[in-house]
Amino acid sequence: MRLLLQQKPGAGEAPKYVQLILQQDLLGGWTLLRETGQIGGKAQLRREQFLERDAALSAFEKARDAQVRKGFQVMFAQGADAPR
Repeated sequence: MRLLLQQKPGAGEAPKYVQLILQQDLLGGWTLLRETGQIGGKAQLRREQFLERDAALSAFEKARDAQVRKGFQVMFAQGADAPR
């Protein structure tokens, strides 16, 4: 599952983005990747590991909701279970 969120830029600024990726690892666990940064600039990648899908999905939705509250808009969603 993958979401790309983007925030409207201020005057003279590059747009900020957040990318959330939820994927299953080879051992049956789940990994939540959070990439944040400015388009054309430096980015930061954080990784969280989960043993259960429900816990990973809950963290994914919580991260998405937090970014939407900050003014980010969903630009791209991919995955059969992609939240709307």
